[in-house]
Amino acid sequence: MRKFASAATWICLFLGLSSLVWAESDIKLPVASPFTGQLATFGEGVKNGAELKASEINAAGGINGRSIAISLEDELCDPKEATNVATRLAGDQQVSIVIGHLCSSASLAALPIYRKAKLPAISPASTNPQLGKSSPYYFRNVYKDDFQGAFLARYISEALGWKKVAIFFETNDYSMGLKSAFVEEARKQKVRIVGEEAYTSETTDFTPQLSKFRMLRPDAIFIPGYAPQGTLIISQARKLGLNVGFYGADGLDDEIMLGNPDAEGLLVTTPFLPDGAGPEASGFIEAYRKRFGKEPNWFAANTYDAVGIAARAIEKVGTDREKIREYLASMNSPERGYHGITGLTVFDENGDCLKAAFVKTIRKGQWVSAEKQIK
Repeated sequence: MRKFASAATWICLFLGLSSLVWAESDIKLPVASPFTGQLATFGEGVKNGAELKASEINAAGGINGRSIAISLEDELCDPKEATNVATRLAGDQQVSIVIGHLCSSASLAALPIYRKAKLPAISPASTNPQLGKSSPYYFRNVYKDDFQGAFLARYISEALGWKKVAIFFETNDYSMGLKSAFVEEARKQKVRIVGEEAYTSETTDFTPQLSKFRMLRPDAIFIPGYAPQGTLIISQARKLGLNVGFYGADGLDDEIMLGNPDAEGLLVTTPFLPDGAGPEASGFIEAYRKRFGKEPNWFAANTYDAVGIAARAIEKVGTDREKIREYLASMNSPERGYHGITGLTVFDENGDCLKAAFVKTIRKGQWVSAEKQIK
């Protein structure tokens, strides 16, 4: 009996050691995003984009012979959870770079932890303007809200002729940053802001604020928030007889909107349009459809490229955190940039990048490119 136990122990130790060796041979790449909760549909695109790119890299031989192991870190788009995730990742010496976070509030909470640990991160989705200015270790391959908000103000004025709008914003970093940029540019465009109302992520009844908007008779309502509340706002507005236009930013770019007939005609900005993407994106779109049975959203596309950028950095300089940061910072010209499916990514001195914005709309229950685009 003792001999059997001893043999079993050795077998367990061998299997455990083998598992450890296998794990250490992989390159651990954490992806921090909401994978459960209200914004889990955003996280689904992030997960799919990361896993698709990693599988393609691994199928081609990995990075210098080592496979990428994606680690999904669920932070719910919540600053407290993001802090917990960031603290754990910062202390893990197997982690040399992080893909994330998604929401700006989560990124702002995680940023000082990564900065202290000298751990670089690439956000595929956080757009708050303060991020890049706050740490030399934080990068992003998405435009900023000061650009996106100003773009929206120009778009509704130049392309649609709307000159009288109301703003319904959520009290978070993302929404308020967008609102501020929009208002500043709207003044230049002679767009009149007839009213502003706020809500929280827990709000479900928007009728009191919408009733005020109805009396103000705007041409349209700007919703610089997220889709779970946005879809309720639009439906409740329609019930009140508010026959106005609705538009928002990339936070409204979600499948939940496609199931809401009241959202027909909704306009949103996006960094990526599958039906308007260049030829370099065709392979990604086809592979994504085949693997996941749906169209890729911009979260998937940007994450796919973010993983590609991280992989190239590791390929060039290894897994040392500081060397990776230095390599990313050196991507400051078209010659040194990353040519991905979402276009060219070049980082400025703050780790920010300038990318084009597009506008899409819901037509017959599907996202399609808006007929009118501006530069």
